[in-house]
Amino acid sequence: MQFTTPLQSNSIKIMLLGSGELGKEVAIEAQRLGVEVVAIDKYENAPAHLVANRSYAVDMKNKDALLEIIEKEKPTYILPEVEAISIEALFEAEKLGFHVIPNAEAVNKTMNRKNIRVYAGETLKLKTSKYEFVTTLEGLREAGERLGFPCVIKPVMSSSGHGQSIAKTADDIERSWEIAKEARGDASELIVEEFIKFDYEITLLTARTENETVFCEPIGHVQKDGDYILSWQPMAMSDIALAKAKTIAKAVTDGLGGRGIFGVEFFVLGDEVYFSELSPRPHDTGMVTLITQSQSEFALHVRAVLGLPLDFTFYGSGASGAYKAKKESLHPVIDVPNDAFSKDSFVRVFGKPESHIGRRMAVSLVFGEVEYAKVKALEIAGKISDI
Repeated sequence: MQFTTPLQSNSIKIMLLGSGELGKEVAIEAQRLGVEVVAIDKYENAPAHLVANRSYAVDMKNKDALLEIIEKEKPTYILPEVEAISIEALFEAEKLGFHVIPNAEAVNKTMNRKNIRVYAGETLKLKTSKYEFVTTLEGLREAGERLGFPCVIKPVMSSSGHGQSIAKTADDIERSWEIAKEARGDASELIVEEFIKFDYEITLLTARTENETVFCEPIGHVQKDGDYILSWQPMAMSDIALAKAKTIAKAVTDGLGGRGIFGVEFFVLGDEVYFSELSPRPHDTGMVTLITQSQSEFALHVRAVLGLPLDFTFYGSGASGAYKAKKESLHPVIDVPNDAFSKDSFVRVFGKPESHIGRRMAVSLVFGEVEYAKVKALEIAGKISDI
């Protein structure tokens, strides 16, 4: 593949629809290959805006506003990085000849939990938890009784765990209904899931082009309020369970088609594997690959988008710990202790222009034996502060 200097009329150009910390790393990897980057988000000075050639702040749910920028910039590839975007704009962009990653229909299926769960469970016949969809508080109560308690309740469209909760008893249903309203996306419909008594959860990063599919080592993670606080790689699991996860991940991603990296999530109980969710883009738990692999999930995503070979080396185990803001602030300053920077650890500060309590602002990364790395990653994250 030939690369040209950015800003030339014949340069390869990617457009990020969503410019948070994951989009920022994608932009950096694209820039390393001389690819022009246009970053879009709903607010000014989003993380990827800081490293892109050009940036825009626009309501990405507004079809006309989004299409106006797409037609103006004429990107080679459009990379949706969040759920809260106009799917109609993506379908229209494809009709106009633009290349959506992985493709508009795949984004449509995966940006909405209802679409992907029906596709996986009913079309592909994959093993999933039992589930129901509801639109009213009374419907939620009835679904909880049918599926049993505890049960997991999520908006059909949200990101980073917003709006997600576990109802341990029927008395928690009304609280879960209120929590769902906090979703970044669409809380008009909820998915109620049977609670799987799993041993652990994993993310299996799956990168594909039309010619090949590769898997990263499985990533274990711990979530709080539906959002990850710690991830590590590799997650120790049986060969049987890993083989099942890879088979399922390939079946789902082959069915969706297109190029790019997919974050495929599973619940694992012994050798049994249950499909949970899928994101057609880099995954937040995959930030650990910044320290464990020769090609991070972001580099693999860019390579896949460009149709380049996906070979990479797994350097060794490591962990990532998320730092979440403890206060509300405009122009926050993130204070990172010096001992966070060592021969086996470092920190990535995202550069978000505002902090809100619970908003992810930085991540610690530690290379080393898994248990050591997990402890140290959380220790470093615990020493970070926003002032």
